[in-house]
Amino acid sequence: MYVTARTNYAMRALLAMAAAGPEPISAPALAEAEQMPFTFLQTILGELRRSRLVVSQRGHDGGYRLARPAAQITAGEVVRAMDTTYAPADDGPHPLDERPASGAAAHLEQLWRAADTALRRVLDETTLDDLTNGRLPAHVRALAEPAPLPEPQTTIQID
Repeated sequence: MYVTARTNYAMRALLAMAAAGPEPISAPALAEAEQMPFTFLQTILGELRRSRLVVSQRGHDGGYRLARPAAQITAGEVVRAMDTTYAPADDGPHPLDERPASGAAAHLEQLWRAADTALRRVLDETTLDDLTNGRLPAHVRALAEPAPLPEPQTTIQID
């Protein structure tokens, strides 16, 4: 999966807020702590606020904090807020359905749907709390394990 810098920075900012608890974090402090470009972070924080994932507080002790508890915000919400090309798939018509594949590629659409479902399951079933505390869901941990290498195949050539 390709993750944009915007999405990566948004996740890092939200995880820093989740770790801080209910206390607001100022944008300059967040940018410094996470080593992010300040102006880029300001734009991201604005988008997160418009997406109702964070709230801002003005004043001397102001800053940003999560709009809901970290256990109620999923990685999928963050990805969709930052990357509009990642929209939740539905079971309705898909743009690829206009020209269905046939022959050897007849089952290709099933592959794309399965991959989309797996990605949504990982993102939508993992919360900021899971990430902050290192308690990823079991199915996510299993997918993150390196896959075993296939056994080498020996080929015997007889002339």
